[in-house]
Formats: sequence, C-alpha cells, structure tokens
Amino acid sequence: MREFIVEADGGSRGNPGPAGYGSVVKDAATGQTLAERAEYIGVATNNVAEYRGLLAGLRAAHELDPAAPVHVRMDSKLVIEQMSGRWKIKHPDMKPLAAEAARVYPPGRVTYEWIPREQNKHADRLANEAMDAGKRGEQWDPSASRAELDAVRATAPAAPAVPEPSGPPGDATAGAARARAALAEGRAPKAQEQVQEHEQEPGQGRQQADSGDKAEADVRAARTTAATTTAATTATATTATATPSVSAPGWSSAPDLGAPATFVLLRHGETPLTPQKRFSGSGGTDPSLSDIGREQAERVAAALARRGTIQHIVSSPLARTRETARIVAARLGLEVTVEDGLRETDFGAWEGLTFGEVRERYPDDLNAWLASPEAAPTGGGESFAETATRIAAARDKLVAAYAGRTVLLVTHVTPIKTLVRLALGAPPESLFRMELSAASLSVVAYYADGNASLRLLNDTAHLR
Repeated sequence: MREFIVEADGGSRGNPGPAGYGSVVKDAATGQTLAERAEYIGVATNNVAEYRGLLAGLRAAHELDPAAPVHVRMDSKLVIEQMSGRWKIKHPDMKPLAAEAARVYPPGRVTYEWIPREQNKHADRLANEAMDAGKRGEQWDPSASRAELDAVRATAPAAPAVPEPSGPPGDATAGAARARAALAEGRAPKAQEQVQEHEQEPGQGRQQADSGDKAEADVRAARTTAATTTAATTATATTATATPSVSAPGWSSAPDLGAPATFVLLRHGETPLTPQKRFSGSGGTDPSLSDIGREQAERVAAALARRGTIQHIVSSPLARTRETARIVAARLGLEVTVEDGLRETDFGAWEGLTFGEVRERYPDDLNAWLASPEAAPTGGGESFAETATRIAAARDKLVAAYAGRTVLLVTHVTPIKTLVRLALGAPPESLFRMELSAASLSVVAYYADGNASLRLLNDTAHLR
C-alpha cells in the first residue's frame, strides 16, 4: 500500500505580520518528493500559517491518492498536539482550519509527529520563498523554487575525511584501528582502547566475546596485516607470475581491507500477533505495530541516536518494519530505503496460526518443515532454503551499495537469523536455536574479502 509523509511549516514576519506556508508530500518508502505547495497568505500569525501549511499538504496528498495513509511531520508542537487530540483548540482563527484539516482524510488515516526544526528544512524554505514572493507583490512560483535543493544541501553530511569510526554495537573497525596504532608504537592497547562489551540480556542465550578477546583479535589482525604488507612489498617482482592463492576464512592471510559494511539488524517492534506467538510472515494480514511496539521503536531510536553511528536506514516493505523504521528515521534525521528482499518468509496457510494450531491441523507438513529447509509451509508458502537464497541476494546487493558504511536494516526474525547463520556458516537447523526478541539489535560486519563477523546478537538492553 502506498504511504505518504507530509512535512509542513508556516511563518509570520511580525506575528501577526506578512505570512506564508510551505508543505511537501513525500513517498514514505523512497523519500521522493511528490508535491510541493507554498503560498503567501497576507497578514496572519505563525500558528495560522502553520495550519494553512498542514491543510495544503493534506490536500496535496489526497489529490495523489485518497486511500493512502499519511504521516504528518511538523516542528509546531501546538499543531501536532492539537491535531493529535491531546491539546484543546481555543483560538477562533485556528478552530475552523483544524476542523477542515481533520475532514480531508477519514479518522485514523493520518498520524502526527513533532520533529525538530532542522529536520523540517524543506517546508521551512518553501514558506520563506512564499513570504519573499509576497514581499515582491507576487505569488510563489514552483518553477523557480530552490527549496528542495537548498534543504538537501543544508542537511547533507560533509564529505567524509575517513575519521576513525566509533562503530555501532560490536563494530570491530575502531578496535582494529586502535590496535594498529598501538602496534606502531610498540605497545599493547590500553583498556579504554579495547572494544566495549555491551550488557547482556539475561536468559536470551546471547554469546559475545569479551573485550579483551576482541582486542587480541584486533592485534593479531594488525600483525597479520603488517606481515602481509611486508611480504607483498618484497615479492612485487614475482607476483605477476605467481599462482594466485585462495584466502581461507578468518584472519590468517587477510590484508588491510578497510572499513566493513556494518549491518545493524533491528527486528521490528511488537504487533498484536507477537505476544500470541502466531506465524506472521509476508503472506498474511501485514499487521502494524501495537502501542507496545511503537514504544519499543521509540526506545531503540533513542538508543541509536545516543550511539550516533547509523548512516543509512533500509527496511523490509511490510507495514510493521516500515513503521519501526520511520520512527527511528525521524529521530536520526535520515530517510528510509525499502528493500523487498528483506521481507519475512511467506508462511502460507500457517499465517495467523500458533505453532500448536499448525501441529493440530497440518502435522505432517509441520514435521517435514522442521526436518528440512527445503520443505515449504502448507499452501504454497516459502521454504527456509528459498528464503536464504533471497536473503543472500539482498545481502550481496546491500554490501556492494554500502561498502564501508553503517546501515540499519529493519527486518524480521527469519531474515535476521538467516543473515547470522550465513555469517557463521552454521547449518540451517541453527535457525531454531536462536532467540530473537522484538525490537532487538544484532550486528554483522562484512569485509571486502567476503568474510563476515557476528558482533552482537539479540541485544535488548535499550528496552529495559
């Protein structure tokens, strides 16, 4: 289903004074700008201009697709709280505007979110363009607008100077860099230079090497790199005729491969089906988050914002992942890209059923499914072998696209477990031996030589 984001703003130079509004409609899945609206409205207050911007944005979205759900983002706390129903509307100039905005879409079709002003630059620039045009005695001209370009330039990150990354949970890059520096000085890394161990969730079966082991691994890697580099330098004359060697997995002959593509794997927040432990794949009802799930998404967003290492966000196309991703993206000021390959397995006729209900209705099919990754759920579902093929293709595509970057992948139980299994080279039955909680974080780093390193599994410390 198509989904829109409406960003709106309004301003008044005098409050009341010459006023204008701006609004933009974006595709929620791609971030593409679909429509812009701006207008000089004469003398008005800031709040009236903001409401006019909201109304224009909702109307523009309705023109594009009256059935699409809409998520409104504004930096006006007043408008967001009033339209969400948490604050009363007392001002006589705003009451009719709020009522008109509420009538554009049916109840429940529009959600509202407050964002900081720096995340609303596109709409802000449109509003200022409208006020500038009014000052000249003109109306805003969309063909002359530079609002989108200026907003992109204002929010685009500076060209990276390749700083030493601090890394997301479990990212080995920073530790390896410090280890190389320590070796260059002929000393062992200090305790504060070692990779930090993250708090373990009791009873979740999460295993993680301690920071000392990681530091030793970093030192071994750095020493291997130094040895390999020296050997390569002295053997330059013979490499053209030498038989190419095949690198074995691990540190043994790895060159300095640079920063890996680091995937921070976030399982979506709870849906109404999650606590009931029902099969919920890509072939069912596509549920949205529950209130608990939205709270979980807010908590993980806050945790990721504190770490400050996520550079991109990619989501499965299903509603629960897109909603989780949108909440995190709003906190981090990032856009969300949708990757179809990250969707959950299609569980066929088992969708919406509990494990016990499936065993009662389809015992033979269930036993076959538990025994072989080639077996598909009843009714034309997707086998785990088919899922693994799809996930591996999506992984390869994303590793190539985000080499050296830290990317949040918002996805589901089976894709995350499959990425972990493939990274470890574990057998298919390992899927049944991993615990993966709603809104949990796991991390896998992918290096240029094809090797992968599991850095974190099922971290839920941010939910406590």
